Amino acid sequence: MHLYNLTLQHATAASHAIVGNFSGARQQEIIVSHGTRLELLRPDVQTGKIATVIATDVFGSIRSLAAFRLTGGNKDYAIVGSDSGRIIILDYDPKTSSFVKIHQETFGKSGARRIVPGQYLATDPRGRAVMIGAMEKAKLVYILNRDAAANLTISSPLEAHKNSAIIHHIVGVDVGFENPMFAALEVDYSESDQDPTGEAFMKTEKMLTYYELDLGLNHVVRKWSEPTDRRANLLVQVPGGQVAASDRFDGPSGVLICAEDHIIYRHMDSPQHRVPIPRRRNPVEDSNRGLIITAAVMHKMKGAFFFLLQSEEGDLYKVTIDHEDEEVKSLKIKYFDTVPVASSLGILKSGFLFVAAEFGNHHFYQFQKLGDDDEEPEVSSADFPSFGMADPSSPLRRAYFRPHPLDNLALADELESLNPVLDAKVMNLLPNSDTPQIFTINGRGARSTFRTLRHGLEVEETVSSELPGIPNAVWTTKVKEDDAFDSYIILSFVNGTLVLSIGENIEEVQDTGFLSSAPTLAVQQIGADALLQVHPHGIRHVLADRRVNEWRVPAGKTIVAATTNKRQVVVALSSAELVYFELDLDGQLNEYQDRKAMGSTVLALSIGEVPAGRQRTPYLAVGCEDQTVRVISLDPESTLETISLQALTAPPSAICIADMLDAGINKSQPTMFVNIGLQNGILLRTVLDPINGQLTDTRTRFLGTRPVKLIRVQVQGQPAILALSSRAWLNYTHQNMMHFTPLIFETLDYAWSFSAELCPEGLIGITSSVLRIFQIPRLGTKLKQDALQLSYTPRKFITHPTNQYFYVIESDHRVPGEDVVQTKVQELRTRNKTIDEEIFHLPPEQFGRPKAPAGTWASCIRIIDPIERRTVHRLALDNNEAAFSIAIVPFSARNNELHLVVGTAQETIVSPRSCKSGFLRLYQFTEDGAGLEFLHKTETDDVPLALLAFQGRLVAGVGKALRLYDVGKKKLLRKAENKTFSAAIVTLNTQGSRILVGDMQDSVAFAVYKAPENRLLVFADDNQPRWTTCATMVDYTTVAAADRFGNIFVNRLDVKVSDQVDDDPTGAGILHERGILMGAPHKTVLLTHFHVGDLITSIHKVAMIAGGREVLLYTGLHGTIGVLVPFVSKEDVDFISTLEQHMRTEQVSLIGRDHLAWRGYYVPVKAVVDGDLCEAFTRLPASKQSAIAIELDRTVGEVLKKLEQLRVTASGF
Repeated sequence: MHLYNLTLQHATAASHAIVGNFSGARQQEIIVSHGTRLELLRPDVQTGKIATVIATDVFGSIRSLAAFRLTGGNKDYAIVGSDSGRIIILDYDPKTSSFVKIHQETFGKSGARRIVPGQYLATDPRGRAVMIGAMEKAKLVYILNRDAAANLTISSPLEAHKNSAIIHHIVGVDVGFENPMFAALEVDYSESDQDPTGEAFMKTEKMLTYYELDLGLNHVVRKWSEPTDRRANLLVQVPGGQVAASDRFDGPSGVLICAEDHIIYRHMDSPQHRVPIPRRRNPVEDSNRGLIITAAVMHKMKGAFFFLLQSEEGDLYKVTIDHEDEEVKSLKIKYFDTVPVASSLGILKSGFLFVAAEFGNHHFYQFQKLGDDDEEPEVSSADFPSFGMADPSSPLRRAYFRPHPLDNLALADELESLNPVLDAKVMNLLPNSDTPQIFTINGRGARSTFRTLRHGLEVEETVSSELPGIPNAVWTTKVKEDDAFDSYIILSFVNGTLVLSIGENIEEVQDTGFLSSAPTLAVQQIGADALLQVHPHGIRHVLADRRVNEWRVPAGKTIVAATTNKRQVVVALSSAELVYFELDLDGQLNEYQDRKAMGSTVLALSIGEVPAGRQRTPYLAVGCEDQTVRVISLDPESTLETISLQALTAPPSAICIADMLDAGINKSQPTMFVNIGLQNGILLRTVLDPINGQLTDTRTRFLGTRPVKLIRVQVQGQPAILALSSRAWLNYTHQNMMHFTPLIFETLDYAWSFSAELCPEGLIGITSSVLRIFQIPRLGTKLKQDALQLSYTPRKFITHPTNQYFYVIESDHRVPGEDVVQTKVQELRTRNKTIDEEIFHLPPEQFGRPKAPAGTWASCIRIIDPIERRTVHRLALDNNEAAFSIAIVPFSARNNELHLVVGTAQETIVSPRSCKSGFLRLYQFTEDGAGLEFLHKTETDDVPLALLAFQGRLVAGVGKALRLYDVGKKKLLRKAENKTFSAAIVTLNTQGSRILVGDMQDSVAFAVYKAPENRLLVFADDNQPRWTTCATMVDYTTVAAADRFGNIFVNRLDVKVSDQVDDDPTGAGILHERGILMGAPHKTVLLTHFHVGDLITSIHKVAMIAGGREVLLYTGLHGTIGVLVPFVSKEDVDFISTLEQHMRTEQVSLIGRDHLAWRGYYVPVKAVVDGDLCEAFTRLPASKQSAIAIELDRTVGEVLKKLEQLRVTASGF
């Protein structure tokens, strides 16, 4: 078995985000790290929208990211710390729109190790040095400078190691232009390591240490080290240093230390200031819980600065420091606003805040005000004795605030993010859809969602209006060449033409010079200020002064097809002749003296747009009924001569020539494509050679069941092609690459570009008798997401076999259940306590839910209708029970009636896993599955993490035990059990009497149920332990599974062993065989192995396109969606594997990680080719492309065609 891995949707989780002028322009951009991928985002200051400029796979794991600018420079560089054991400095090159590696310095082993630097990065604010640190011991400082040619230079590393020290955070200290200084939070564990009593551990202090880089002596010294709060977790740089022009200081210098419940200002030789972090006053919250800061950002303005700190609940606090020169007067903190919990915050000088959310969608806010003049209470260190440091070991009195909806910030844009995907299903449920949808459960806590993902571009409809009849075509046109917007909409009906003018409102007009008594075949704004209408009996040339020149068709003939551009017109007559017209310099339309006889009825014609600075386009494509397409010359030297011919498999229904940029074919200029739509719904895309007119490199794609119509349109200022069949597709260029994506919209009969003041970049289409004006807001997205809000973190969901409903279980730890909240509130009311009612009415999806002690759970079961995207029914669980598993079981003891079984546990502790009691709850379906009726619950001794219907009974993984249950009147009855598993059962799959059991730490085992002896027996397992997360059966003997470390693998059982087990009626043979390696008597063989770089949460064996082959589709925690495609032939395996080997040498990882080592992170990669690396072939320079193609004994076109074919036939993407 050989597989080809393709990522359909890259990870959307953002682990780091930095802001800077990376392109060197006077505009700030954002670089976001998605773990294994770097993305450059450019915000539009006018609209507040964010656009992706470039996204690059780094084939490695990014651990830290920092922006850096040399002193006096105007451009920022990105410094990357990764698992490659190297420090990398990247520069963004706007000319090639790519990241360029400037420096790569090796300092240690690869892999994310404790003592290899890469986890922390801190830069000197003046741009002179950078410190890269490890989790433990190692810190290196690099001096950065520029040489005579103004290029960035990097020094050898200087060590700042400290043995037996765990590093919690490092940051650069702003000391102006004195020697660069770095601050680190460190804990020395050498004493507690030696002390078995644990006393030394209790006395261990956390130190704030300053490291100074002496630029004169070129080494690093430990300047100052003092103990600080033991619960400190984050350092924030405070501005400092003198302003060059005056004696004024930018700030007091030093650092803010964020600790549990407190913020401390600290600097060498100056008094400390401490303030409490204000909290929400929620009566049901666990009052003993500490509050920590998880993200922080500092922003400098002219003569002032402030900090935004974010707590783990999402609340933003504004922190300011009152200072006189270097002396701090007070430290002040106040509540600012509440936004989603972020992994990184970034403030742009244009007045925006970027929130790279830890979970869920990323947000982009605009500052409305800075919260200076509001009524929020402010806490100052001056209010406490000795600035809050009278007794550093005891907490300060608590400060409280009341959360409010966004006041200082306004949401400008939202970037959709699937992170985290907890489970998924792939099925075709939506009406009128020929491809399956991906349904996912995402998110955490009250911001969780259920999402429907559909392949296609989102469409925003602006106008929908009924028409008097059913038109067969629509056009829009300007009146003059240099008009900004269109003036007329022309609708062609079977027996006439309707002209509408576009103004304040759209209304019918008569005096346009168009013939309204006949249908229209083509409309064109021609020359500088004239209009052209082609109808079956002639051509009307309407001049600017409304005079009409008409060319009439010879008697007995009609025009059957026409194509036009600004200067040329070609019509085909019913007698299979072509008539060619060209506009002369006086604006007159002249007919060429000869007519070209085609010998077969013409079905479609197309000429391209006139190239800039030219009189005409030299080629015409003609599709005839004899299933051919001919390219005909329009050059004055050889007018109407046939140049080349292409045979087709069906009669053509439409042809469209368009010049479009596809960097895979030509990076420097647009390529001329001939798109041919056939009557059987297939589209051919052929490259037309501009020199000799030959047709080469044909690609095919099935679009739908109706004959294809092709229309050349403008989308976001770029030429694009709309292809209409039973679905509408858009062929467009995005980030220099060609994309072909369906529109998620009703089936269109015809369409055209539309440009008006309200909708400058729109499209106009007709669906039977409805006129629709719409636009496509975001190009480049492959999946449209529709979300439904959930209450708690979703855990698993399943589908009903006979109706369309989904059943979702949700549960959140450390959150009080609804019943607990109500009883607490009632209790407080009976004691006549005053309760702030408003705090209970805050929307939880924005502010989260109150926190409770460990072992407290809130949970519910939800029934969702995915077609209407609504919650049909929601059932809350009480008694501190949380749901962990779910199954629909047809119990044979009850005439195969379907029941819902939910595995729950009471007072569960997550680690180490324990619970007061587990339960299996049994529900009966009511109202055709739209409701649930509780029947009974069965107690278990551990948490049931996996349930599955099996031969009319229930098989359950309860902790380490595999059990078989049947239904009884008062509870479920245990029939058989196997307790040989080592950790906990997390996945179950079945075929026949075979059960595949996924153990949390011990890979996948094959078990069988032998009914005569009523035994559950394990007869095969894996020869290496794996932390299984999900598994699916590929066939009766093969299983695809994934583990917690981001690996996906396929195991197979020997067919002989499989048959032998099936032929043994009682299982006595298995029972008495000797186990191998302390396990089962047989072992599975590893067929394929691949490191994806994301924790896989579900795997599905599914066909992604109608009539396509089955693939393995997987979803990853960070929002990854990918497919593993089986190769069909040995020839394909050899070809793609060789291409991958060449790409490994040509496409070197941006962060210096070896590709082979990355894809074989834990186990060497086996029998899987990395499609993402192979597809980077399209972005290589042309010289490298041809060199690789020659090695492969193919042309570049053939390699590109093969890569596209693999993607399209497997996924349709």
